[in-house]
Amino acid sequence: VQLQASGGGLVRAGGSLRLSCVASGGTFRNYNMGWFRQAPGKEREFVAGVTRSSTPLYADSVKGRFTVSRENGQKTVNLQMNSLTPDDTAVYFCAASNSVLSALRTSDSYHTWGQGTLVTVSS
Repeated sequence: VQLQASGGGLVRAGGSLRLSCVASGGTFRNYNMGWFRQAPGKEREFVAGVTRSSTPLYADSVKGRFTVSRENGQKTVNLQMNSLTPDDTAVYFCAASNSVLSALRTSDSYHTWGQGTLVTVSS
């Protein structure tokens, strides 16, 4: 499977962005999907994930502001980001996993990564 993320850009604090990740190859519906981000000088961190059965999970830092969803027919996973703050500035990556739900917050659980899309939130 290959993953292509898009939707990043520059937005003011309080604004919204919608990221999308399209898969090609593989059997998308069989994968658990995740979103991670990496800010300059920081480690990559889990943002949100969605299981094969569309169960969402979120990092505490984004809960209530971000919504993850998937469209199996379109082989797409989306991340709707609202109420953005400068702390959300990072490169966002989508990833695919065959691991169980309890492991999806860990980057090592993912076998395929997209190229990343930059989100910049200005104050």
